Amino acid sequence: MKETTIIQLSKKLPKLKNPVALIGLPGIGNVGRLAVGYIASHLNAKKFAELYSPHFFNFVVIHENKIHMLRNEFYYWKNPKKRGRDFVFLVGDAQSSDAPGHYEVAGKIVEFLEKLGCKEIITIGGFGIGKISEDLKVYGVPADEEMKKKYKNCGIEFDVTGKVGTIIGAAGLIPGIARLKGIKSMALLGETPGFPIITDPTAAEAVIKVIEKMFDIKINLNQLHEKVEEMYEFVKRMEELQREAMEESRKKQPREELKYIG
Repeated sequence: MKETTIIQLSKKLPKLKNPVALIGLPGIGNVGRLAVGYIASHLNAKKFAELYSPHFFNFVVIHENKIHMLRNEFYYWKNPKKRGRDFVFLVGDAQSSDAPGHYEVAGKIVEFLEKLGCKEIITIGGFGIGKISEDLKVYGVPADEEMKKKYKNCGIEFDVTGKVGTIIGAAGLIPGIARLKGIKSMALLGETPGFPIITDPTAAEAVIKVIEKMFDIKINLNQLHEKVEEMYEFVKRMEELQREAMEESRKKQPREELKYIG
């Protein structure tokens, strides 16, 4: 595999009604991965494509006695409401292990979503605050003012100057690239302590409640903590392997200071 590849699981792509894309990949607190994965699971969304990349770490995970290749997965859900919007969900095991790969993977994702007719793309990540807070905020970083105006009454904190300096990885690059293509986009960042190897269901819950308001959908959150327990061991093993691979990579090149990884 020489470049990032998206494999469709059927010949025809789903026909969707004014679809919006929600993207949650691994990052601080795994907030995005958990929030989007839980919504897709709760709505019984259907998987229709997988993304593989040579920019992911060069190992496979042994899961349930089988080889599991690192991948991102696309799902879709058709809204039964007459005026409701359909959804495309993207969740995954990994982000790129290098800077050029982040651009390539993000570009491929945006191109694919554009092909599906997505007019809005929302990425979801965690914003590490280094402490436990009872009143968690969800920050919105739009690529254009229209998104801010549209979702201003949905419980999103748009005053981010001085709080969020950089967004490294898919949560930031995908909205940036989408804007260049004329697609409305925004990053949603849920506050989380940012502790290592801890998936944060509380932050994910805060983000899901915002998404409910944004798109007038209802998600039963009763099984969210149970979902975290189910994925904990796999996520823990995945993060340990990626940390080991990253340490090996750092030994071979100068270390970069990264303020935030979504």
